[in-house]
Amino acid sequence: MNGHEWAKRQLSQKGIAFESLDNGFQSCSNPEKLQQICNELGPAQVDQMFRKWLDKLPLPLSTKDRQAGYDYKLSIWQMEVSLTQIFDRPVRGREFFEEVIRDNIDLGRPDRVQLIFKRRIIKTTPGQFRTRVIQNGVNPSLHIEYKQFDLKQYFKEGRGLRTEGTFRNLKDFNINLGLSNLPYAQQVGRNINRRLLEVERVSHNCGLSADSIQRVVQPTVTEDGQKAPGLKFGHPRVMALFLALTMFQHLINGFHNSDLRRQVAALLGVDLAAYTASQMTYDLRRLLRKGFISREKGTNRYFLTPYGWKVAGLFSRLEARVFRPAMAAFGNETTGLPPPLGAALKQVDAEFEALIAQAVPLKKAG
Repeated sequence: MNGHEWAKRQLSQKGIAFESLDNGFQSCSNPEKLQQICNELGPAQVDQMFRKWLDKLPLPLSTKDRQAGYDYKLSIWQMEVSLTQIFDRPVRGREFFEEVIRDNIDLGRPDRVQLIFKRRIIKTTPGQFRTRVIQNGVNPSLHIEYKQFDLKQYFKEGRGLRTEGTFRNLKDFNINLGLSNLPYAQQVGRNINRRLLEVERVSHNCGLSADSIQRVVQPTVTEDGQKAPGLKFGHPRVMALFLALTMFQHLINGFHNSDLRRQVAALLGVDLAAYTASQMTYDLRRLLRKGFISREKGTNRYFLTPYGWKVAGLFSRLEARVFRPAMAAFGNETTGLPPPLGAALKQVDAEFEALIAQAVPLKKAG
């Protein structure tokens, strides 16, 4: 029995419009009602569907036998609980899922499995605890195993992140196989799916999405209508701000306008007259509205937020460790590089020049 198809039939009977995504949903005109219908699927509905076919299928027990008291009793031998999250911009969803695979390849380790399944794992716990990444065409899937339970994630139909857990033996979770235990098993499966997403969300190595980067570098408007100017990556004053924010002392005691101003001026290599108090106030305002810092109520003391710490640290490291060396290597500043690396970069430049030279005449001729 496919629960999604059952829910689709209920929506059709109620006249609620929806758009399918294979055996799931891409959209629905009344998502609250859809969730209510999905929650209603239980033992009574499954048994009703089964009883519908008893008189139509060639089964050993006839209607007369059942009327005499001999009947069937359903058990749950395999059960799947799924969650599909649809992305408004599918390309961002695919980028996110590929980041998830790279950053969570160790989820199958026993210590990580315990976080997801809320089950203690000891040396005698049966099963293989591992993470598998299966490449099927261009659609990778992430698999995490606990005993006979398979937790799978993949990007479905190029639109939605599908998280689904399959019970192959409910006794792995101390659940009896009787159909009456379906609601409890559903809740256990949904909790496992949710915990997987939570573990992935707090992954330390999770990359910033393109939208997150745009919120930093482009002007934005806060929820109460205040404009927040952009923090341009690579701009000397912005990079000095980011670097100053990552100083450890700010995590303990916070800072005042004058504290941060002195540090930013020093990083810029200018005196305080060149980096004025009004400029510092402007920078504090945009950091505050971007969510990088917060102000202690009733004071002029600021504290760095967890989000601000992560973004400031990331941008500072990118500028110092990636962009500066790369830009130097792209130019003629290869004197400070190891000789083999400098020679290799020059060879790459020469190959690019040759490729461009060949492509330009062909373009003109076409």
